[in-house]
Amino acid sequence: MPSTKRKRSAPRRTAAAAPTTDVAPQRVQKVLAAAGFGSRRACEELIETGRVTVDGETIAELGEKVDPGRQDLRVDGQRVRVQRHAYYAVHKPPGVLSTSRDPSGRPVVIDLVPVRGQRLFAVGRLDKSSEGLILVTNDGEWAQRLTHPRYGVAKTYDVMVAGQIQPTAARDLERGIRLAEGLAKAERVVIRRRTAKSSRLTIVLREGRNREIRRLLARIGHKVLRLRRVGVGPLRLGALPPGQSRRLTEAEVKSLTRAAGRASTRDDDEQHRPLKAKRSGSARRAAGRGSRKPAAAAGKRHAGSRRAARPSKKARRG
Repeated sequence: MPSTKRKRSAPRRTAAAAPTTDVAPQRVQKVLAAAGFGSRRACEELIETGRVTVDGETIAELGEKVDPGRQDLRVDGQRVRVQRHAYYAVHKPPGVLSTSRDPSGRPVVIDLVPVRGQRLFAVGRLDKSSEGLILVTNDGEWAQRLTHPRYGVAKTYDVMVAGQIQPTAARDLERGIRLAEGLAKAERVVIRRRTAKSSRLTIVLREGRNREIRRLLARIGHKVLRLRRVGVGPLRLGALPPGQSRRLTEAEVKSLTRAAGRASTRDDDEQHRPLKAKRSGSARRAAGRGSRKPAAAAGKRHAGSRRAARPSKKARRG
């Protein structure tokens, strides 16, 4: 029987592997925030309003993921390119708006950063009349951690008010004053100087309500003459002149990030700390009576045992 040789099959051709990237697929809103389109919540609103597409298809759900290195991600038809993160400290003068752009052409804080071609935005806000330290970045995730009330990063202000403020009023600010949207309070209030006509304070806040310091001081009868933010977390304004900006160092960025982490941990600990139930006065009195009853009963038992041990009259006469 003639031998047969098995014919070797030709090697199967495989499609060339697509080039890989170091960026794993991420949620679309996270990529948009990293690209400078605003906070995570602002980017979620872009998705919900149908302004975001991936490979030509409109994103319909918030949970969808995208690989920015391989897929075509766009907002309002504009290609999203993940930028290298940039972080700046700006000394905002009075009269400058804390926005990225103004339809009326008024000066905005972004104009004070000498960088073009990057999508930058302010981290938090200072009202038009206020001045001082404000951060500018294109890192939406980082900005979210520094501004969200959950993280409670401290902001320090140098405030000049009309009139002579009293220590009792400073304590009222720390205990809390009710505003239209609820109770608001300062983390710390220090009276630096008082004269007959004005007072200078250092106020530390962990909240970010609109014009909060001005409204709090107005409720206790003091008008703000000057308000300057001098610190955000561990970062200080220092000698940076008004209208100028500087790039943050890597150590400063990490320090601010750690500050947000510590504030978040502290808030979580406070929320999960077990509360001791406060007993009412009647409950405490009832508990006191209950604790006395066993002693009284024990006294009666001891007395009964003494009576039982005492011999009867007949026994004594016998």
